[in-house]
Amino acid sequence: MTCRHCVASVTEEVSEIAGVIGVAVDLDSGRVDVTSDTPLDRAAVAAAVEEAGYELAP
Repeated sequence: MTCRHCVASVTEEVSEIAGVIGVAVDLDSGRVDVTSDTPLDRAAVAAAVEEAGYELAP
């Protein structure tokens, strides 16, 4: 990620996952912290991040 638009894209896609109540994306580190009220499937988060044009670290 290189800009605030990138952060907004990832935030928007991850926010659409059922159960997600908060998303914090750190531009400098590329870290994505997700808060949810139900357990999340890593594959669903990875798919959302990929939809935004990025990928999760292994």
